[in-house]
Amino acid sequence: MRKLVIYLFLFVSTVTLAQNANELFLSANSLYKEGKYEEAIKLYEQIEDENLISSEVYYNLANSYYKLNKIAPTIYNYEKALQLDPLNEDAKNNLIIARRLTLDRIEALPKSVLQKFNKNYLQKFTYNTWAIITIVLSFIASILFLLFYFAYTPNKKRTYFTTSIISFLLLTTSLIITYTQYNQAKKNIEAIIFIEEVPVNNEPTDNSNDIFTLHEGTKVNVLDSVDNWKKIKLADGKIGWVKTEILKEL
Repeated sequence: MRKLVIYLFLFVSTVTLAQNANELFLSANSLYKEGKYEEAIKLYEQIEDENLISSEVYYNLANSYYKLNKIAPTIYNYEKALQLDPLNEDAKNNLIIARRLTLDRIEALPKSVLQKFNKNYLQKFTYNTWAIITIVLSFIASILFLLFYFAYTPNKKRTYFTTSIISFLLLTTSLIITYTQYNQAKKNIEAIIFIEEVPVNNEPTDNSNDIFTLHEGTKVNVLDSVDNWKKIKLADGKIGWVKTEILKEL
């Protein structure tokens, strides 16, 4: 009985939070339409603080920052929107426009055929989506195998056997993709520079040499951390160290 009460309390709390978040979202949207961007940002970020996030929340938050000409948080929130929904075309298009405001022009290293295929097709879905596809395929493969096992006529057995083999092959492929995408997501830590201009050092010390300069809104990959320093890598292959507080990880 006690567990039932706890579950009911958690359910009611979740529903209440969701309703509050929806009301905040609608209020923030109204403020945005009225041109009250700073007030809208406060409400969107309140939703984020309550951990009731969505691609739409980050997208609208980015739009609000864009209206205030704040480059770093604009790009950061478009990137967050795409993390949650890689198929969000509006966020993707607006991110391209926002990146034109950055000062750094970094040419990415050429990608191999497999890397291009991974980026253009496999990464269209998150590893969570691939995991769902894997589960669905496992059910389909199991059902087809059972139909093959209990089928009586040779034609049906042949059909179910062929389709179950194809399903198992697709299942194995999707499982490999899910595992690969998960590992890439965990290893590939990206961040946005949040300082107007920052020198990048060759070592994680205050008295080390500056090797190049970055500006706000530039996206980097975080490779390592030492004390209050982060080792970063750019799309063109350049590597250096910056203070932790100057960037915000995605």
